[in-house]
Amino acid sequence: MNILFYGTASYDRDSFTRELKDYPEIKIDFTETNLTPMTAALAKGYDAVCAFVNADCGAMTLEILAGLDVKLLLMRCAGFDAVNVDKAKELGIKVTRVPAYSPEAIAEHAMALALAANRRICKGYIRVRENDFSLDGLVGETLHGKTAGIIGTGRIGAALCRICKGFGMKVLGSDLYPNQGLVDAGVIDEYVDYDELYRRSDLISLHAFLNDESRHMINDESIAKMKDGVIFVNTGRGGLVDTQALIRGILSGKIGAAGIDVYDEEGPNVYQNRAGQVIDSITARLCSFPNVVMTSHQAFFTHEALGEIARVTLDNARAFASGTDFVERSVVC
Repeated sequence: MNILFYGTASYDRDSFTRELKDYPEIKIDFTETNLTPMTAALAKGYDAVCAFVNADCGAMTLEILAGLDVKLLLMRCAGFDAVNVDKAKELGIKVTRVPAYSPEAIAEHAMALALAANRRICKGYIRVRENDFSLDGLVGETLHGKTAGIIGTGRIGAALCRICKGFGMKVLGSDLYPNQGLVDAGVIDEYVDYDELYRRSDLISLHAFLNDESRHMINDESIAKMKDGVIFVNTGRGGLVDTQALIRGILSGKIGAAGIDVYDEEGPNVYQNRAGQVIDSITARLCSFPNVVMTSHQAFFTHEALGEIARVTLDNARAFASGTDFVERSVVC
């Protein structure tokens, strides 16, 4: 099987090349070019293409790929928002993903963001670099004994619940499909609805799926229901949060600290170096607040996660070529 690997970064090439020795029947050509309608024609002669969360896998791209007889789209990420799934089905293109490459990596990053924002660690670091050892404006909240509200208690959310328990926190969960096993194991103290979670939580972290119902679930109305000074974290999906409402919540003091790895307007910025450009940047506004810490969609980014992404993606390519079973929960359509 020949695969064209779009949007290659150095770490992609390294992690996939490291695993390829165990897949002698698969050949990958890497290109830094991202997958869009303008670049889909590069896939001529390939059996499959591999893309990431920032690709454009809309109807036009898929039609071009189908016209080139590409039968498989390998998404090397958990989310598939970038894919027009209905069009892929119509065209007979198989789409797979990596359902869970490192839940702990993302959960750990979520807690790191919460701590950094709450304790003003970035601001304190910058002061010390400038030989300013004052503490004004750096006071935070102790997490021990407080309540964490985790929205979405799948593998990532459950991993964060365990971390919060380690901090001595009470943990509330909210999920369309509650996992009673987590309650029985003492990982979650109780499941509650969204409104009760907003009302009772000192720290709220998002790990829900993004769909039409959940888009902008964090908005002016939901923020108004939260505790004053709540610590808010999003390492899930940017579209879960209305960014302007988030900014209003920070300005009002309703949100006391915010750790953001994803945001609704991130599309043009994902994994791009735009340092030399003059842009109207929502990130500049958010980063101007001393109680906000932002990172660039990097919660997953560990050596362990990159290895798992490579193995699952290659396993799915092998399964497609041999007609065997795909990795569990990895088939989108």
